[in-house]
Amino acid sequence: MTIAKRAFLILYVCFTVALILVGLHVALQVVPPDASQGNVGRTLYIHVPNWISMSCCFFANLAASIIYLLCRVRRPGVALMADAIAVSTAEVGLVFCSLGLITGSIWGRAVWGIWWTWDARLSATLVLWLMYLSYLILRKSSAEGQARTLSAVLAIFAYCDTPVVYMSTRWWRTQHPAPVFFGGPDAGLDPRMQPAMTSNIWAWLAWGLLLVAMRLATELRRQSTVQDEALRTLEAAVEVDG
Repeated sequence: MTIAKRAFLILYVCFTVALILVGLHVALQVVPPDASQGNVGRTLYIHVPNWISMSCCFFANLAASIIYLLCRVRRPGVALMADAIAVSTAEVGLVFCSLGLITGSIWGRAVWGIWWTWDARLSATLVLWLMYLSYLILRKSSAEGQARTLSAVLAIFAYCDTPVVYMSTRWWRTQHPAPVFFGGPDAGLDPRMQPAMTSNIWAWLAWGLLLVAMRLATELRRQSTVQDEALRTLEAAVEVDG
């Protein structure tokens, strides 16, 4: 890594940490408690940004998977990059999905009195979590050959559940609260709470981008190592045949 890249990485890490600290400070100290939920409502300032970050990661995984399928024969270099992006965003997205489920359960225990209920939103999200976990298990079983193609197909299938998760509170009467954003005339946040939500959304998106970039760099190095080993094996085989 060059000095310029190292300096940029350090600055970006500091910027991300500062965003997270500012977001947490605003959420915990600046904005008032929720009128009906009290301080437990502050959980949503972490819960909602995690869902947004998860959605961005899974959409990037979908796009990268489609590009891989389209380019795997004619443009293998582009396909390998798309595959690296796909697996990186899937891993980070699954982390955000897990955090969303955990923070949602904490909120549910305080407000509903239970950790879990088979609500439409929660059930669809659990299915989403299981499908992307299956995607990563398939990738882990074999990172080469047909596993990449099968994983890309599975990623496209898994993403079909994301709109179901988003629309579940609109399509069915659920125990989950009604949509806050784009939910209709009575939806939306109190203007006093908007700074906490906005600052944390940007903070978690920046954190997610950093995690994806770090995981992508690791995956690209792994691909390069695999290619070098394959080339050395081929050269050794040619020498033996010669």
